[in-house]
Amino acid sequence: MKSVKQGSLIVTFRCNAKCNMCNIWQHQTHPDEEIDPSFYEKLPDGLRINITGGEATIRKDIDRIFEILYPKAALLELSTNGYNTEKIVELANKYPNILIRVSVEGLPHINDTKRGLVNGFDHALRTMLELKKTKCKNIGFSVVISPDNYRDLLSLYELCVALDVELGNSAVHNSWYFHKHDNQIVSEDALRQHELFVKALLTSKRRRWKDRLKDYGRAYFNRSIHRRLRGDEAGYRPACGALSDFFFIDPWGNVSPCNGSAEEWIIGNIKEDTYENIINSDRAREVMEKVKSCKRNCAFIVTERHDMVRRPWVPIMWVIKNKWRTWRGKDICWD
Repeated sequence: MKSVKQGSLIVTFRCNAKCNMCNIWQHQTHPDEEIDPSFYEKLPDGLRINITGGEATIRKDIDRIFEILYPKAALLELSTNGYNTEKIVELANKYPNILIRVSVEGLPHINDTKRGLVNGFDHALRTMLELKKTKCKNIGFSVVISPDNYRDLLSLYELCVALDVELGNSAVHNSWYFHKHDNQIVSEDALRQHELFVKALLTSKRRRWKDRLKDYGRAYFNRSIHRRLRGDEAGYRPACGALSDFFFIDPWGNVSPCNGSAEEWIIGNIKEDTYENIINSDRAREVMEKVKSCKRNCAFIVTERHDMVRRPWVPIMWVIKNKWRTWRGKDICWD
């Protein structure tokens, strides 16, 4: 358990959006229930920490959360829908070395329809434009590929290239966290559109080599997403790193291995015990056995990232092979 490197802190289940692929907004927490920021002081130094929700910037004490975690974290991330522009820009100016990803679901029509958020894309874009004026440079959008937005995927990537910002992506999942059990994509057209997106990543036209290399890495990560979208049997992606590479803490302070399981596998509560006791407890070892036998085959970057660092030759060889295939006009080899 001592190799855990990333913690995702779900600071609230309150959300101002009504996404059709996530029902958190139907199960919102009350402010009085949510963990006091002081308990985050128990976390060890040097973690990569993601602040998420719900919509994290709804919390009135979000600045206190950042004040505690900014000096502790190796990298502090904020996942947001970008609606609260003023607060997000304030955080970026005060804590310039953070990573910010603004979630959108496509271009304006699709985004606002899927999120049930009036002028949601407008707010997200304005937030990104304002962030570009700050000293915070690790900024970008993120998108969840779903049955009704995959046609916007390539256009969204091209927008990010034009704005010179990042684009992270994932695919719809079902779990206790999303309160969903019917998310799925079964579409040959979705596979074709996704392949065009990955080819664009492999032939990245970004200005800086560092950014091109990031696109190549994302292309490799999308290998797992593509195989998930086409319904491949389990076994194509790295072993899950839940509880060995990362963990989650929910708004009540419950510590669990991941946000992809059908039910929340709680191993302890950070308000009641130390991080070290929780992560090395008998309960943690019991839950680790559940993680090892889990067949949900999630395709989350949090798992892939750690495996890519441990075995860099695997993504490098895959990228080289498929850049060559793309240059010759051939389809991507997803194996």
